[in-house]
Amino acid sequence: MLDLKNLTIEKAGEMMRNEELTSVALVSAYLENIKNKNKEINAYLEVFDDVLEQAKKADEIIKNGKGGKLTGIPIAIKDNILIEERKVSAGSKILENYVATYDAFVIKKLKEEGVVFMGRTNMDEFAMGSSTQTSAFGVTRNPYDLSRVPGGSSGGSAAAVAGDMALVALGTETCGSVREPAAFCGLVGLKPTYGAVSRNGIIAMGSSLDQVAPLGKTVRDAEIVFEAIAGKDETDSTSVDLVRENFSSDGKVIGIPWHLFEEGVDEVVMNNFKESVEKFKKAGFKIIDIKLPYCKYSLAAYYIIMPAEVSTNLSRFDGVRYGLRKEGENVFDTYKKSRSAGFGEEARRRIMLGTYVLSHGYYDAYYNKAWKVRHAIENELKNVFKKVDFILTPTAPIPAFKLGEKLDDPVSMYLCDIFSALANIGGVPAIALPSGMTSDNLPLSIQFMSRPFYEKDLFEIGKKFEEIR
Repeated sequence: MLDLKNLTIEKAGEMMRNEELTSVALVSAYLENIKNKNKEINAYLEVFDDVLEQAKKADEIIKNGKGGKLTGIPIAIKDNILIEERKVSAGSKILENYVATYDAFVIKKLKEEGVVFMGRTNMDEFAMGSSTQTSAFGVTRNPYDLSRVPGGSSGGSAAAVAGDMALVALGTETCGSVREPAAFCGLVGLKPTYGAVSRNGIIAMGSSLDQVAPLGKTVRDAEIVFEAIAGKDETDSTSVDLVRENFSSDGKVIGIPWHLFEEGVDEVVMNNFKESVEKFKKAGFKIIDIKLPYCKYSLAAYYIIMPAEVSTNLSRFDGVRYGLRKEGENVFDTYKKSRSAGFGEEARRRIMLGTYVLSHGYYDAYYNKAWKVRHAIENELKNVFKKVDFILTPTAPIPAFKLGEKLDDPVSMYLCDIFSALANIGGVPAIALPSGMTSDNLPLSIQFMSRPFYEKDLFEIGKKFEEIR
């Protein structure tokens, strides 16, 4: 009997190279779990019908001695990442039957590795949400407790891995959309430095914030996927080669902005965080208190910049060029009817908010001011990283909450991103690490941030935490 719960990429790869396991057998085990669990969890919107064919090809590659680290490995893909000739809806009715015409850059890279694409996973509509409850295709449930959310917006990807329905997964991050689901589902989630991974072929939400990100059960699994998808893409002017330098400080100074935790953090989260800090102290790390006066405004700045970019990016969905079309009396009536039928409540809320902050008379008061704050935060982080190697915080202020609990209170939902926004607004990498369980068996998590393009540092301290936790 295959132990999927404790299987890693390297362990599976070794077994396949030693002919103890085939990709077909591995994929079949995950397909069986999908059959038994997905109806209830709703992690997958679609399981691809050629999964076993992909696995057979991978087995041939391995048999011929040409396989890489990811050859034959089953991976789940968030439903806003384009795979040629497959549906991609971004969790929205407006793109329900849209078929991608090309591969995203990260998909090209994974195809070169010989992975097995299991299917497309559920997500908050256009990645707008922290719970995977705003999807047009039903909510996703947390495998640890079916009455609770898996986090969002990459909740389907997280639930697929946590529910043993894929070995690893790809999500996307605009503000904690991989780290928060990782926290709620007991996984490792990496938010790479902005520019480390190409955004080409990703359905855009906030173009100055979006980043493709891996989810796995171990730090090493996340690292392997990141190494496969990172790097320069000539079709994305924001992507860079710096990640290939493998920057590392070899430092052991951890800064903690305690002043950011003064209120709004659940007691069980705070107690677990303090226990984790003590473990690092015992392991020889130097812990210092740091002040980040501008960083407390990162969430506020995010909720001005992101809706503005949403308003711009989603204007292309007009019922004319592609996607859902509802005929009207004239072109403007067609726009109105198509968008009203196609966009859900949260998408409409953010589009209207973004259009407002970009409108005449408010652009300088809100949008330009938010960008000034963003630059101040970037400079503040640059200066603090001269003193410390890492910034440590909880990943989320609360454990996974109940389905429906925050739907009527958008501000309460947005506050779940309170510790996530800093890395996205500041453009630095961050990693979420499982740090324990609550008394009712819900995962808890801490996160580290480091200098831009110092992902290697994050992987190293993450592996260290896996040893000492």
